[in-house]
Amino acid sequence: MTNNDTRMELVTTATPEHWNLLFRADPSKKLIQDYLQAGMLFAWSKDGHPIAVMVLQELSPDKLEIKNIAVDPRFENRGIATKLLQDAVHFAKVHHYQQLQIGTGSTSFKQLYLYQKIGFRVTEIKRNFFVKNYGQPIHENGLLLRDMLVLTLAVSDYYL
Repeated sequence: MTNNDTRMELVTTATPEHWNLLFRADPSKKLIQDYLQAGMLFAWSKDGHPIAVMVLQELSPDKLEIKNIAVDPRFENRGIATKLLQDAVHFAKVHHYQQLQIGTGSTSFKQLYLYQKIGFRVTEIKRNFFVKNYGQPIHENGLLLRDMLVLTLAVSDYYL
């Protein structure tokens, strides 16, 4: 990363570039619209263009959820997703949330590895979530995506 990079910044209006990144993590425009209305969109930019996005939404006074997290494929494997997760934990701590939650597909092996490496633990399985909530079947890593795994991190247990 160069000196032209910015830290996580709140975005008030999603541009087509933000939408392209949001669609990398979620193919449903309706679901994205729903959680953008209820949540906060943050972006990392390079040279004035977003290279990563994250949506945070309050679930309760003590629980915050990461609804969407995505990195431009040209910038993958540079630690940006890890940094976004750390920023989410920092945001949760500063705003006095006790738990940070994220949901991902049961076939999302790369994401599951990353989230668990940060300290998230599987706390719930939403059976057939993707079958019920998406009009078209989603295939990932050669498998039909059916279930969502919900992972939770106790914010107080995480040290930046």
